[in-house]
Amino acid sequence: MYLNPTFFKLNRMPLLMVLVSFLFYLSFAYDLLRTDYVKLIMLYGALFFLFYKLIHLFKNNISFLTYLAFGFRAVFILAIPNLSQDFYRFIWDGRMILEGFNPYLFTVESFISKGVSPVTQAQELYTGMGVLNASHFTNYPPINQLCFVIAGLFSGNSILGSVIIMRLLIIFADFGTLFFGKKLLEKLNLPAHNIFWYVLNPFIIIELTGNLHFEGIMIFFLIWSLYLLCIGKWPWAAVVLALSISTKLIPLIFLPLFFQVFTKRNGIANETKQSVSKNKFASSLFPHNHKKWIPAFAGMTRLMGFYSIIGITTLLLFLPFYSTDFISNYTQTVALWFQKFEFNASLYYIARQIGYVFRGYNEIAIIGKVMALLVVLFTLIISFFRKNKTTIELITAMLLVLSFYYFTTTTLHPWYVATLLILSVFTKYKFPLVWSFVIILSYLAYININKQDKSENLWVIGLEYTIVYSVFIWDIFYKKSSQKGSLI
Repeated sequence: MYLNPTFFKLNRMPLLMVLVSFLFYLSFAYDLLRTDYVKLIMLYGALFFLFYKLIHLFKNNISFLTYLAFGFRAVFILAIPNLSQDFYRFIWDGRMILEGFNPYLFTVESFISKGVSPVTQAQELYTGMGVLNASHFTNYPPINQLCFVIAGLFSGNSILGSVIIMRLLIIFADFGTLFFGKKLLEKLNLPAHNIFWYVLNPFIIIELTGNLHFEGIMIFFLIWSLYLLCIGKWPWAAVVLALSISTKLIPLIFLPLFFQVFTKRNGIANETKQSVSKNKFASSLFPHNHKKWIPAFAGMTRLMGFYSIIGITTLLLFLPFYSTDFISNYTQTVALWFQKFEFNASLYYIARQIGYVFRGYNEIAIIGKVMALLVVLFTLIISFFRKNKTTIELITAMLLVLSFYYFTTTTLHPWYVATLLILSVFTKYKFPLVWSFVIILSYLAYININKQDKSENLWVIGLEYTIVYSVFIWDIFYKKSSQKGSLI
């Protein structure tokens, strides 16, 4: 079909856009420094515009969009990530495990400071990851570590070889997200091409495939789990959700949201109401009003089973790394995101400035804890007081909870927004798509990376969040379109 001369003649301009996109991705992958902010923003802006137009033009041609999505990813295969240096730590952790070390028990600095090289290319990896990363314990969960190990197994002596292996794993995960995401959209009677707002998005291609962030694998398991839950296979959904949690911890925040899905009459409990009504044990507990109570009883039982499977699976995955120091080191590292690290925050920066005015110094240790408590409170309110029974309502609740967390967090790296973006393709909300565009502004912080003043430009951060909050408010309060619809 695509080699037909008529096809080329009728699609001359769109195909030119495809060619230009390939050339821009080549430039992004192999000829860009993150400190070259003018080129960075111009390339990204052009790629985003072309991506938007291509989906409009080919939204009814799923096969062609699929070829484009993975063709663009193939451009990055041989590229060393240029916007993030985290991949050096990934390689270090994988090689540490293969050498018999528990990566959760040792910092990189603890070896290098003694002149010890426990892995191949130790000094090069240490230099690449930087002192800040090297001075802390690893915080990557076991499925993440498995990916690092696979890279070490197939390429234990080459940094580029390890990068290629990890990149292929992320691309395979994107195939899975496309497959299950499309099936879930069809199950929910939503436009199938919505999935390409995630899969074809330059933000996803650059941040996940290009810069090797494993949110892509976490998202694959999350979408797979939601699809399994949607078709009633909740035990397997629990197992797969545990795999998602064991790749990145962020899905833990969603666990309270499943309460209504299982316990309300129109949720999971209602799907199997006929089978549970035959439960003699439940009928004996509620003999006078069993038609009302049996579904709720069965739903609560299933909810407990769901949580139990997630908990047991997650613990089993962490078990090989367990030691008395593991919990202390791991919680200490995770706490850094609430009490030490600051980057691309919004409401936190306002609270921090208020703290400076009244206390004269940075109150991050206190503000971080308060923000975390607010996130817990908001999550519980959404879980128990907002209608949240159907799959779309569940995904919308996930989107709102995660958005609140990101609005209040002290640290928001660009690739974190990937999870919001994938959730948005199943809802009416556009602000994550807009955020995936303006998030590139956060990289302007690297303008000062080689200067004495390395602080972020708060005017730039303010511009980013002004745009995001404006679209968010429009989505929440002014948008009149149906929840079941396309993002365009």
